[in-house]
Amino acid sequence: MRLFVRAVADGSLSAAGRELGLSPAAASKRLTRLEHALGVRLLQRSSRRLTLTDEGAAYYERCVAILADLDEAHASLGAGQMEARGLLHVAAPADLGRHWIAPLAAEFAAMHPRLRLRISVSDATLDLFEHGVDVAVRSGALGDSRLVSRRLALNYRVVCAAPSYLEKHGRPADVDELAGHACLMLHRPGRGLLPWTLQTAHGPRPLRLEATMTCDSGDLLRQLAVAGHGLTFKSAWDIAEDVRSGRLVPLLAEIATPEANIHAIYPSRRFLPARIRLFVDFLHERLQRHEGDVLDTVRRAMT
Repeated sequence: MRLFVRAVADGSLSAAGRELGLSPAAASKRLTRLEHALGVRLLQRSSRRLTLTDEGAAYYERCVAILADLDEAHASLGAGQMEARGLLHVAAPADLGRHWIAPLAAEFAAMHPRLRLRISVSDATLDLFEHGVDVAVRSGALGDSRLVSRRLALNYRVVCAAPSYLEKHGRPADVDELAGHACLMLHRPGRGLLPWTLQTAHGPRPLRLEATMTCDSGDLLRQLAVAGHGLTFKSAWDIAEDVRSGRLVPLLAEIATPEANIHAIYPSRRFLPARIRLFVDFLHERLQRHEGDVLDTVRRAMT
């Protein structure tokens, strides 16, 4: 595995072999043995370059993660147990990812020089095992029992719109008037529309609204709402800065919405690499600093 990963990184099987103390012939024989054991070709080799096959690309991603975990396991037995090293793959929703998680992840990586960072920002719900995700940040209901979670911050969703839209179309006075407005709704790949949900005495109740416009990016929906194209249903953490600057107005203060708290999700396993444990602790500490300000900003502006 180490030979294969180094060969991809170096672009040369001979160079990778030299790093591991192998002759070019021995390195070639060892890689061939690995391909025979797997039953697939990992690399297309020529005299000038190495090219990953589709199977090789998928195997490479897993090997990088496995070797990082192995290195972390060895380090955890010594002084390296508090050092984040190896590849950290973080996934987050579009808006939350761009405005909060990605900048914090970059700050964390700068604190740990031996860490390599990969960030996936998408409103699609990635399978952590299939995509090799170390930590996913999600808001709202949690589902996969194979995963463990830690709450990072309190959160809720609100209906909001730009002042320009409200001046032109008026403010909805209650829930029933929402149906008469342009509603911008999130369409999640493979999961359909994200309903606008209210909390009632009998539990959460999704509203039956017809979407004027749908989109698979929460970040784009927020931008469309800021531009005055309609109402949308957004997390307080996603719109706090827009509310503070007056670009968006949160509506219907009397409406209660189910909690959409922000959690860190990671694979449940006995050995938790230091890079995951330290990053989750870091996220929790940083988001807690802002929680009160974010939630109060949106609550105070509700009309």
